[in-house]
Amino acid sequence: MRYLLPSLLLVALLAMLMLRGYVHSEILADHRVRPPAATDQVPDRILKGGPVIDARGTTTPRALKVPDHKLVLTFDDGPDPEWTPKVLDKLKEYDAHAVFFVTGTMASRHPDLVRRMVDEGHEIGLHTFNHPDLAYQSKSRIDWELTQNQLVLAGAAGIRTSLFRPPYSSFAHAMDDKSWPVTEYIGSLGYITVLNNTDSEDWKRPGAGAISRNATPKTPHGAIVLMHDSGGDRSQTVAALDHFLPRMQHEGYEFANLTEALGAPSAHTPVSGVQLLQGKAFVGAVAVSEGTTTALVAGLAAIGVLVIGRFALMLVLSFAHARKVRRRGFSWGPPVTEPVTVLVPAYNERECIANTVRSLMESDHPIEVIVIDDGSTDGTADIVEAMWLPEVRVVRQANGGKPAALNNGLAHASHDLVVMMDGDTVFEPSTVRELVQPFGDPRVGAVAGNAKVGNRDTLIGAWQHIEYVMGFNLDRRMYDLLGCMPTIPGAVGAFRRQALERVGGMSEDTLAEDTDITMAMHRDGWRVVYAERARAWTEAPESVQQLWSQRYRWSYGTMQAIWKHRRAVIEHGPSGRFGRVGLPLVSLFMVLFPLLAPLIDVFLLYGLVFGPTRNTIIAWLGVLAVQAVCAAYAFRLDGERMIHLISLPLQQVLYRQLMYVVLLQSWITALTGGRLRWQKLRRTGAVEAPVPVSTTGRRRDDIRRPVA
Repeated sequence: MRYLLPSLLLVALLAMLMLRGYVHSEILADHRVRPPAATDQVPDRILKGGPVIDARGTTTPRALKVPDHKLVLTFDDGPDPEWTPKVLDKLKEYDAHAVFFVTGTMASRHPDLVRRMVDEGHEIGLHTFNHPDLAYQSKSRIDWELTQNQLVLAGAAGIRTSLFRPPYSSFAHAMDDKSWPVTEYIGSLGYITVLNNTDSEDWKRPGAGAISRNATPKTPHGAIVLMHDSGGDRSQTVAALDHFLPRMQHEGYEFANLTEALGAPSAHTPVSGVQLLQGKAFVGAVAVSEGTTTALVAGLAAIGVLVIGRFALMLVLSFAHARKVRRRGFSWGPPVTEPVTVLVPAYNERECIANTVRSLMESDHPIEVIVIDDGSTDGTADIVEAMWLPEVRVVRQANGGKPAALNNGLAHASHDLVVMMDGDTVFEPSTVRELVQPFGDPRVGAVAGNAKVGNRDTLIGAWQHIEYVMGFNLDRRMYDLLGCMPTIPGAVGAFRRQALERVGGMSEDTLAEDTDITMAMHRDGWRVVYAERARAWTEAPESVQQLWSQRYRWSYGTMQAIWKHRRAVIEHGPSGRFGRVGLPLVSLFMVLFPLLAPLIDVFLLYGLVFGPTRNTIIAWLGVLAVQAVCAAYAFRLDGERMIHLISLPLQQVLYRQLMYVVLLQSWITALTGGRLRWQKLRRTGAVEAPVPVSTTGRRRDDIRRPVA
């Protein structure tokens, strides 16, 4: 189900987008218009005859005229949701009938208007599905245009029609050697071609008075009048009807359907059976695609506004946070010099554990180190014991998971301040000292450090490096000032032992124990802050499979933690403040919005292929520019080299998609009641001891980052 459902959702979304593009003339549309041609192959009786051409069957094609004092109003290109109802209202007001030559694209999107036309006694004619110039089209394309148009009429009104008007047509004498063969072929299919002999020229928008004059026949003979109820602003057409209809009726003209005027049987034939079901299915599918894509576009627009607003807030608050903690004389309180216990839970960390422990031995703050071996089978504990390092103890236990290992280590801890780190992480000499200084404020219960990717030499590592610096650390600066830090990273975090004991220690309820404990701290009234100088270098996953496993667990665990602490939204005091600020922010921007973000890329791809390509590229580059600004600012705050941002565009195209699919699978796992186990990542030991620091407190440029 975790693989099938995302695939089905993607296929359904693509199908809806393609269908929407089809009925909006963005897909398979041909907008070419042919110039006039010679007329020597068109019979004179057609060129000099009436505007109705009957080329059906094997009989000689005939050109028919409308009887005297009869006017057949025709409206092309609709139905339009704004103007067609107003035209119908005017016709109903003056008891007049008309013929509406509808396109399949418009009729499929507004079937209720087609139904109203039929119910009010008007006649329907075909105007093709996508409005192409048929002189450019093959017979199979012509068949397709007519069949699809009839399919829509069946679904909208339960009828088919024998009337047809070619797009871009005009008078009978304008028939030429390119359009005449098309007319003959249309007739062989059983259609009557309806042209016009009086053009209101309402498409020029010359004014209601001019439209009315143009629509008036020059003689008392009957006429077929061309008007439009779609294709732009038709307010002048509606206004012209208001005085054209009563004036012509007063002069003795009758406004009738074409078949009424010619004394012929109705052009409509009821549809039933399979054809009716197919029509209704197609119209229903169009309605679903229109509604769904419209809702998605509106939702994406709202999400875009919120995301841009969040970026702006993040930049402002990150600047404020950096200015606050970096100003001269800033301190959290009295300097914290008391010893600290560092807990290192380890399960099969043979490749990394020696580097981790050695980095702790370089600490410039007094510490004791407790390595909790969680049932390792690769000799992790033996490696640590063989190092014979002072202030380093090994506690062995049967495999019980990271929370159990941390709680076991906490029981063996000697000090009131506890630092927790992963077995694949290395600290700088100043990390522990910087990490515990915020405890000079007695309100602080936990501190988040600055986790950095150590193995950034690969493309996947560089992408994660951008994510850590831009996403995690900018976020933590913002959350620090808002007082709702959602997660203390497992790689580098510190706690008051009293605070841990008050919330019951590390919980095994979720797969994101670091997020769970952080939320519990907030609900218990403790401050959780960010120490930017407490840097830790961690080994990020080096393959797509390992990255998938890690982020899958993170996403699912975060959702579990949000659900576990959901009651904070309705509680009072510190818990309520976190519940009404922190939980919505985490839920929206870490769980919900990223789930919908792939739609941006789907619409981007659609726009590149079928839509306004130039505008689509500009919009995507604009979004990328916003992200690049945030990333560059984050890198500047952290003193990182900008060279890694070269891979940012590629990250947005590839890496981001992977994160979206991971989050989607986490949702599906949660909704289907699935269980996700802790998944151990394969480590390489690539991250070594930290870079030496010069006497000025700055890293030496000639020494590489802590990467093997």
